[in-house]
Amino acid sequence: MSIEIIGPEAEALLDWITLSEALEAGHRLPRAEIADSFLYRGADTLLTRSAWIDGLGQAVKVVTVNPGNAAEGLPNVNGAVNLMDDRTGQLEAIVDFHLVTKWKTAGDSLVAARRLARPEARRVLICGAGNVAEAMCAAYRAGFPGAQITIWNRSPDRAEALATKVGARVAGDLAEAVAGAEIIATTTMATEPYLRGEWIAPGTHLDLIGAYRPDMREVDDVALKRARLFCDARATTIAHIGEFKRPIAAGVITPEDIVADYYDIAAGLFARQSADEITISKNGGGAHLDLMTAQYILQSWRMR
Repeated sequence: MSIEIIGPEAEALLDWITLSEALEAGHRLPRAEIADSFLYRGADTLLTRSAWIDGLGQAVKVVTVNPGNAAEGLPNVNGAVNLMDDRTGQLEAIVDFHLVTKWKTAGDSLVAARRLARPEARRVLICGAGNVAEAMCAAYRAGFPGAQITIWNRSPDRAEALATKVGARVAGDLAEAVAGAEIIATTTMATEPYLRGEWIAPGTHLDLIGAYRPDMREVDDVALKRARLFCDARATTIAHIGEFKRPIAAGVITPEDIVADYYDIAAGLFARQSADEITISKNGGGAHLDLMTAQYILQSWRMR
């Protein structure tokens, strides 16, 4: 078996809508088995994320985090995704880490937005101005043609730079921007909530992306209590990420308040119930989503 080596050049073959459909299809297969491991050397980290989906294959995503790289002009986070054949376990492909991570992260939240945002929604607010924010601009424009995107960031100069690059507007006042949005993505590294639930208009959908550790949150308790709550995977969010973990520990919400995850799409549970309800979906990621995304990239590469 020949091993495919897939780099950034594959990006030209990819499509946000097709990816979101591939992610939904992956959740109609048997539930994924996933596992993570961590090794440390001072400030450096080696993380492996593994997933096995019967009928789709196996993936091991190797991630290195070396904070000292910035001083040498190198990326702090690097790695690769190894794909193994479902039947034989043989290595099928090594896929560029940054390509998989970008498309997995934004595609994950696009799945939620296409299910939970009102179909006519076009006013989009993106909080943050990093790589994820930029990818979300492209994903939302694919899912909601004609989307009018506004960028808010704590550092206005970074918001201006991203807005110029992607053809968006810049928000001055966050409360005003939230009140006028129909879709909101939070993509920051905040550890304490900065987006207040009292600002959110009825009918708004929020994709919470930034928080990935137990000590991180982006929205406050009021937002959670006003909304119907969803996530991509209960297994990677409820007990692991501060967005749910902290308010559950404080008794603000309960695990049962998480209405559905992507494994409930087939049953019709991952859906908006009314035009006026506020919906929140937490993007927690997980190696199973890396596997689904990497397989989509591999198939796109083979069909080029």
